[in-house]
Amino acid sequence: MLPLALRGPALRLSEGDKAVCEELRLRMGQPLAAVLPGGERLVEGTEVTLPLLEQMVELACQASLHTVLDSLRQGYLTLRGGHRMGVCGTVELRQGEIHGFRTLASASIRIARAVSGQGNWSGAELLRPDGRLYSTLILAPPGVGKTTLLRELIRRAADGEGMAPQRVGLADERGEVAALWQGRPQLPVGRRCDVVEGCSKAQGLMLLLRAMNPEILAADEITAPGDGRALLTAAGCGVTLLSTAHGQDREDLMRRPLYRPLVTQGLFQRLVTIQRRGETRNYQVEVLS
Repeated sequence: MLPLALRGPALRLSEGDKAVCEELRLRMGQPLAAVLPGGERLVEGTEVTLPLLEQMVELACQASLHTVLDSLRQGYLTLRGGHRMGVCGTVELRQGEIHGFRTLASASIRIARAVSGQGNWSGAELLRPDGRLYSTLILAPPGVGKTTLLRELIRRAADGEGMAPQRVGLADERGEVAALWQGRPQLPVGRRCDVVEGCSKAQGLMLLLRAMNPEILAADEITAPGDGRALLTAAGCGVTLLSTAHGQDREDLMRRPLYRPLVTQGLFQRLVTIQRRGETRNYQVEVLS
C-alpha cells in the first residue's frame, strides 16, 4: 500500500523489527514511523507529503475510490489480508455527518497477523466441564492484542483444538478478524467458522443467528448500544458469546454505561484482561458468573 518513495525506508527496517512491527505511521512533513513493541520509532528517509498520502489511498482502493467511500467516511479502509489503514485530516461535513475528507494530514497502516498458540496460558479457565467455551469477554486497551486472542479462540473452537469442536458464527464488521478475500478467510479462523462482514456487528450477529445455527457467536469490539442488544438476544437463545471491549479492568468496565449491562445482565461468564508489560503480555481470567 505504500508509495514507492516510502517503501525503501520501510524495507530498511531490520528483519526482527519487520517481524513484530504493529503499525506504520505517516504524518505530513515527518518521515515514516514504525510502531514496535517497545514504542514508536522514526525511520529516516523521505518526508510524507500530501501527494504521497493521496497516492497511498489510491493504491489501497485499487483506483476505485467510489467503492470504499462508505468506509473512508468512517476514517478507515480494510485492506486485503485484514490489515487496516486509518486516515486523518480536514473532514467535509454535510448535514452534520462526515461526508469525506477535504485534505489528508496523516495515516496509519495497522498490520494484522495471526499468532498461533496465543491463549494457551490457561485454557482450562475458559472451558466448561463438557469441554466447551464459557461466554468470554476480552478486555484490553487498544493495540494490546484483543483481536489476536479472539481470532485464536475462534480458531481453536472451530477446529476442536483442546476443546469440543463447535460451529462459530463471526460478525466481522471491518474484516479484521477473518479478512475475507473473494469469500476465503485470509487469517485462520478454523474449519467450522461462518463469517459475515460489511455490515454492522448487530446486523451480522442477527443474520448469523437466524441463518447459520451457530453454537458460538463472535464479534470484535463492542462499540455501540446495538451491539449489546444483539448479544443479549443471542444469549437468550443459548448461544455462547465471544467478544472484545476497550478497557483496563473490571472496574473500568463497570464505570462505562455501554459495557456495564454486559456484566450485570450476565451475558459473559468469564473476563480475560490483557496487560502489556514491555514486550510481554499478561492474561488474567476472572469469573463473572
